[in-house]
Amino acid sequence: MSEQQTSKVSYVIGPDGSPLTVADLPPSDTKRWVIRRKAEVVAAVRGGLISLDDACRRYTLTVEEFLSWQRSIERHGLAGLRATRVQQYRQ
Repeated sequence: MSEQQTSKVSYVIGPDGSPLTVADLPPSDTKRWVIRRKAEVVAAVRGGLISLDDACRRYTLTVEEFLSWQRSIERHGLAGLRATRVQQYRQ
């Protein structure tokens, strides 16, 4: 069988603990990336709601930029995404 199975999920748990759907994601024309929006995109990719390629295409991100968001969350929590504190968290 040559059927492709996609394991699309209908929602993931967002950074604030509430369900996050594709409709809840930031708009594709987002210019101001606050902590919450970055964290929502990372949670959506991690949970399989959207793929990394879809996220990068939708938000015109580079893979490196997305991965830096993900690393910041892993190392420093949501505070690591704060743009004004990037020098404190940079290693």
